[in-house]
Amino acid sequence: MPNNAIDCPQCTQPNTYPDGTNYVCADCGFEWPQAAATVIDDDADAVVKDSNGHVLQDGDAVVLIKDLKVKGSSTVLKQGTKIKSIRLVGGDHEVDCKMDGGSFMLKACFLKKA
Repeated sequence: MPNNAIDCPQCTQPNTYPDGTNYVCADCGFEWPQAAATVIDDDADAVVKDSNGHVLQDGDAVVLIKDLKVKGSSTVLKQGTKIKSIRLVGGDHEVDCKMDGGSFMLKACFLKKA
């Protein structure tokens, strides 16, 4: 039933239908909860806030509020490091930024607006 606007997250085909509390893809048979589909649609409009509750936007400058170890590396991002021109992205690591040490994805709870 291509009338609903939700595409299958596995095969990306629009031929999905609701079945109880799940959506089902008629093409590949993949099932996923209807609540999760709603959350995915709302991520685009989600508001990202820093550790102090200030709303962050693309291009803002932020400061790290604690030392962060980089997973899989011996690199440590030091507290007080200023990061310019952030970019907001979806997922649990909401902030994408470039620093001297490379490009990193950070959680907004470890940042404060500069």
